[in-house]
Amino acid sequence: MSMTQRAFVFDMDGTIVDNMAFHTSSWITFFERRGRTIDPDEFFRATAGRQGGEIIRSYLGEHLSIEEVALLNHEKESVYRELYGPHLKAVDGFGALIAQAKSHGVKLAVGTAAPPANVEFTLDGLDLRRHFDAVVGATDVARGKPHPDVFLRAAELCGVQPEHCIVFEDAPLGVEAARRAGMRCVVLTTTLPASAFTGFDNVIAIVRDFSELKAELLFA
Repeated sequence: MSMTQRAFVFDMDGTIVDNMAFHTSSWITFFERRGRTIDPDEFFRATAGRQGGEIIRSYLGEHLSIEEVALLNHEKESVYRELYGPHLKAVDGFGALIAQAKSHGVKLAVGTAAPPANVEFTLDGLDLRRHFDAVVGATDVARGKPHPDVFLRAAELCGVQPEHCIVFEDAPLGVEAARRAGMRCVVLTTTLPASAFTGFDNVIAIVRDFSELKAELLFA
């Protein structure tokens, strides 16, 4: 690799961990308790990468106060952690890829729409936080994906220019956020098929998991 400082920026849910089915299930349970019927596939495509508060207001009304949204989001995320906790593990090949990256001097960051409790649940639960130079979550930026804020903030904290960052994502809204940030993207098909990402010109690879990747080749 060249001497230019580079970074890998990882989405968390659906990318570091294969958990989106559990997030969707917890949202469906949450909305069913309020008399709303949600189509799982349509819901995922419309919301993956958006912040919880944005989703709640979109489905339950913009009239909700900040305090009401916070309470509702806490309820939903508690359901999620209860469902996913027994299954918590990193996607295959993740540990090997970040070890390769660090050996080449690549900075590592997380850019996620998850709230602090879920970041702690995942990164600390898997003892991964120590590997990252920056972790940016829902409370660190004003807007969720497809806005580029979370990825641009991660790059800033790593001291790396956006064009020298590669984002790892599982959702179209996240890939679009990377595109708007001026970043190339590797897609993991943990949740959606490769065909869901054919319209993006910033996608450089589509893989099943991290075991198919070599860090030194991604910047070639």
